[in-house]
Amino acid sequence: MSSQQPPVVFAAFSLNSANMSKSAINTVRTTLGISGAIALIIGIFITFWPKNAADVLTVLLAIYFLIAGLAYIGLGIFSKGISGGARALDIILGVVFVIAAVIAFANIQAAASLLAAVLGIVVGIVWIIEGVVALVQSGDAPSRGWAIFFGILSLVAGIVLLFSPIWGFVILFVITGISLIILGIVQIVRAFTFGKGVTTA
Repeated sequence: MSSQQPPVVFAAFSLNSANMSKSAINTVRTTLGISGAIALIIGIFITFWPKNAADVLTVLLAIYFLIAGLAYIGLGIFSKGISGGARALDIILGVVFVIAAVIAFANIQAAASLLAAVLGIVVGIVWIIEGVVALVQSGDAPSRGWAIFFGILSLVAGIVLLFSPIWGFVILFVITGISLIILGIVQIVRAFTFGKGVTTA
């Protein structure tokens, strides 16, 4: 077979500046710099002002609900090529979206707390299931000890998050913020170093 292509997820880190033109290198550097700066700013905002970040996320979600709701209502009213039942469902779904948006806008902080609780519960359930699966499959795992350790850790973290979803969600939020800060710094550094010393035609 020909040389294997790197996984898509790591494509940005597999770019070879030696095979690129000057304009392509500048484009990559600009892209890395901008995306790194955005990740860094969002990461700092989430890490040091998690409550405000949660409120902003709730507002964005409410805006999405409003736009989606109006779109579904419009689809239900003006679409002539679909059945009456489908149009009615579109209108009902649109109204539900709009109501959710209005409720969220009416009390941003309460909506943010509810969103945090729901997401915390969902992630907690996922971690519990993941831990159980890891423990069940640990007998067939090449590294049985690591599989058992991961399973127990995931199980405990899931239970803690399930019974204290808002507190757990704040921790997850801060970890996400720190990760974005690190990612942003890495991308900014790479933006300055990418293509250095490469002579192009």
